[in-house]
Amino acid sequence: MPDQSLPEARSAEAPPGETVSENASPEEGISRRRLLGTAAATGLVLGAAGGAVGYASAPAGATPLTSLGEDMAMFHGKHQPGITEGLQARGHLVAFDLAAGAGRKEAAALLRRWSTTAQRLMAGEPAAQDDTDVARDAGPSSLTITFGFGNSFFSRTGLEKQRPVSLDPLPDFSSDQLDKTRSNGDLWVQIGANDALVAFHALRTIQKDAGSAAKVRWQMNGFNRTPGATAHTMTARNLMGQLDGTRNPKPTESTFDKRIFVPASGSTDPAWMANGSYAVVRRIRMLLDDWEKLSAGAQENVIGRRKSNGAPLSGGTETTAMDLEKTDAKGALVVPINAHARIARPDQNGGAAMLRRPFSYHDGIAADGTPDAGLLFVCWQADPLRGFVTVQRKLDRGDALSTYVRHEASGLFAVPGGAAEGEYVGQRLLEG
Repeated sequence: MPDQSLPEARSAEAPPGETVSENASPEEGISRRRLLGTAAATGLVLGAAGGAVGYASAPAGATPLTSLGEDMAMFHGKHQPGITEGLQARGHLVAFDLAAGAGRKEAAALLRRWSTTAQRLMAGEPAAQDDTDVARDAGPSSLTITFGFGNSFFSRTGLEKQRPVSLDPLPDFSSDQLDKTRSNGDLWVQIGANDALVAFHALRTIQKDAGSAAKVRWQMNGFNRTPGATAHTMTARNLMGQLDGTRNPKPTESTFDKRIFVPASGSTDPAWMANGSYAVVRRIRMLLDDWEKLSAGAQENVIGRRKSNGAPLSGGTETTAMDLEKTDAKGALVVPINAHARIARPDQNGGAAMLRRPFSYHDGIAADGTPDAGLLFVCWQADPLRGFVTVQRKLDRGDALSTYVRHEASGLFAVPGGAAEGEYVGQRLLEG
């Protein structure tokens, strides 16, 4: 769980308010949000199918949606949604395998259906056909739906020549205990929202849209703290109680796009990946019974940061630069040599960085009484070999945290750039 945080402008727990993709112009984002407020108050009908925001025409003078429900991300844009937005309260990750006999034609039709559905649901509209009403009365609630392709997708569709080298399988790590049935997949969908019913509705609709073209390979559910639940914006905590993600790259940094997104030109990746990114997905189980036996001080030594406020053990606040050379009165390093935050630092890994955007998960209590809980780790980078792989290899050789976590599932997916108006996600690959 590398020590990197979400962007300051879209922090881990963004307060309720406008959520507009960075891909949209300010004028577009504002006008669409105002449209939502008008629709909620007057029942203005949106969409070709006549669906209104919140699914129903509200009577005149009805109370508008709260800011949490009103928040809307843009589907169309330079990048796909669900990458640079702040953490969402509820998430679903699902992988599909194409059905036997399904190929490029069926995959193109599926991505076209999925893109249409994503655009409608993200705008707070019902599904085009056979909507279940699960999200009726709710607004968009910052819903994002993101699509990616696994390594196996390209052989299944006859597109081997278009498979990026960066999509080569991840190497084995000594600490891995991977369940192959819950790893990889032809297609990957990430769903996030700030309302549980909105997120579930999107998951169910995407599954139904798959029809006979693809079947679910695995599916995982996650959560984060609801935006606005804290007195002020702050980095999220994980299930170990630690502030998780203090050093994420920020969009304001000059190297952000270079590290996170495939450039539109001058890249060794195929042209269809321009403005896209690579998502590494890891189901990391936290051995909470063992972790919680440690004293607070011992936990802090494992991480290298204060549990209370995320400050480095070398002193200061959460954002203070860590002093890796500082020693105590006995000459011992204040930040232990095997502390997670020390090992995961970009400057300790040749500048390797990734944008972490995870969800916590809890899938009940195992037969032995231990919680099946941890992190659905999702990270984004322009090159997974220089990003995730570089850092994980270093962690694999001596991270103090490795005693208290177990990597149980893994996937790597190529996530193309955003769809322009009139396009569907992946069109440049499937019809190029």
